[in-house]
Amino acid sequence: MEELIRAWRALIAPHTSAPQAEEVGRALLASWSEPHRRYHDLVHLRGVLTAIDELAALATDPDAVRLAAWYHDAVYDGSPDDEERSARRAETELTALGVAADLVAEVARLVRMTVEHDPAPGDRNAEVLSDADLAALAVGAEDYRRNSAAIRSEYAHVSDEAFRAGRARVIEAMLVGPRLFRTEIARRRWEPQARANLQAELAQL
Repeated sequence: MEELIRAWRALIAPHTSAPQAEEVGRALLASWSEPHRRYHDLVHLRGVLTAIDELAALATDPDAVRLAAWYHDAVYDGSPDDEERSARRAETELTALGVAADLVAEVARLVRMTVEHDPAPGDRNAEVLSDADLAALAVGAEDYRRNSAAIRSEYAHVSDEAFRAGRARVIEAMLVGPRLFRTEIARRRWEPQARANLQAELAQL
């Protein structure tokens, strides 16, 4: 937790002198630590931030991408409007800290992009965030199965039949495209394993 707080301090410090900046970061970490989370938790946040570090040189504004990572699942209830509420939280909190309006807008835009993970070609910030968020698809097969089980537990309020149908639609939509990842680095490192994992899960569904 303290490692993440230090990362937050380093990230936010160039953009605000507001004394409540650390409090905002700790509140974000509290949200990521909510007990109902099984996959979209601190481990996921760390994973996305680590993947962004690998791809950061490709972004036009790495700070915007990292801030969007902190906020992209800040609200997570397994509801269709989670991303929208996360984006609004980013807008409210970053504005209150005095962060520049153009940076706030870019962070919120990137958070909303994670609904579909379909950045426009050449949208380098969105490509980096999308690839970093999807990097967990490329873990080893056993870790992938554990992640899938964790995601299922977050949707305990959904029947098995409805979950299988919805999850299959999501996976099919990802596999039908020519590529999962938008940056060349991510495609080279993660695409084959990610596709194998998704195909295996779809077969089980």
